[in-house]
Amino acid sequence: MKLLEQVFEWLLWESRLFVLLAVIFGMVGGVVLFVVASLDIYHVATYTFHVLSSGHHPRHFHEKIVGDIIGAVDLYLIAVVMLLFSFGLYELFISKIDAAEYSESSQILQINNLDQLKDKLAKVIVMVLIVSFFKRVLDTNYNGALEMLYFAGSILALALGLYFLHKGATRH
Repeated sequence: MKLLEQVFEWLLWESRLFVLLAVIFGMVGGVVLFVVASLDIYHVATYTFHVLSSGHHPRHFHEKIVGDIIGAVDLYLIAVVMLLFSFGLYELFISKIDAAEYSESSQILQINNLDQLKDKLAKVIVMVLIVSFFKRVLDTNYNGALEMLYFAGSILALALGLYFLHKGATRH
C-alpha cells in the first residue's frame, strides 16, 4: 500500500508539468501579439508617410492614425498579460527563473504566489479595458446631453477604478 501511495503522489506531483503547455503557448501567444502590434504600427507609419508625402489629407486622417495606434497599444498590453501569465505559472508550478533572480532589471516578472499573479494580471487587464474604452470613444458620435452625461459618468467610473486600483497597490 505504501508503494501505491508513493507512485500516486509522484504521478500527482509530476502532473504539474502539464502547466508547461500553458507556459509555452502563452509565450507563443504573447510573441505573436507583439509581432502583430508591431506590424500594425509599421503599417500606420507607412500610411502616414504616404499620406503626408502625397499632400492629400483624407477625411478623418488623424482619427484613423490615433485609432490604429491605440489598437496596437491594446495588443501590446494583451501580449504583456500573456507574458505575465506564462512567467507566473512557470514560477508557481515549475521552478523559479534563475536568470530573473540574478538580473538587475525590474522585478515585475517575479511571482511568489497566486494572489500576486492575479493582482498583476488584473492591473494589466484593467489597462487593456481602459485602452479599449478609449479606442471606442474615438469612434463614437454624441447626439445629445444625456449621451455626454453618460460619457462623463464612464470617465468618472474609470478614474475611480484606477484610484482604488492604485490605492490597493500602495497598501502592500
